[in-house]
Amino acid sequence: MNRATIILADDHQHIATQLRYLLGETFEVVAVVGDGQALVKAAARLHPDMVVTDISMPGMDGIQAAREMLTRQPMLRIVFITVHEDIALARIAMEVGQGYVVKASAGDELVEAVNAVLNGGRFVSASLGPLDDSF
Repeated sequence: MNRATIILADDHQHIATQLRYLLGETFEVVAVVGDGQALVKAAARLHPDMVVTDISMPGMDGIQAAREMLTRQPMLRIVFITVHEDIALARIAMEVGQGYVVKASAGDELVEAVNAVLNGGRFVSASLGPLDDSF
C-alpha cells in the first residue's frame, strides 16, 4: 500500500523536525521547507498528495502559498498548522484549505486531521469548537 505523500512547511526547524517525526510514522514526508516560496516550488516539483503548512512564515505566508499552489494543482489537499487559536483566521484558512490544527494540539490532532482531509473531509482543532457551516 502506498503511503500518502506530504510536504511540510514550517519556519521553525525544531517544530518542523517534531512534525516530520509525527507524520512520518504514517505518511511519506517528501520535503520539509521553511517558507512559502520554497513550499510553492517544492509542490510544483514533487506533486504531493497533501501539504501541511504553518500559516505565519517569513515572506510568503502559508495561506498565500496555498492559494498559489492551488492555481497549478487545484486538487491539492491542504492542512494549516498554527499557533493562532483564532476563529476568524481559521475561517480564512478554511476557505483555501481543508484543515486547521492548532500547534498546541498537534500531537493529538495532526494525524487525525491529515487522515480526515485525505479521505475528503475537513478538520478544525477541537479548541475552536465544532466544525460547522462557518468553516
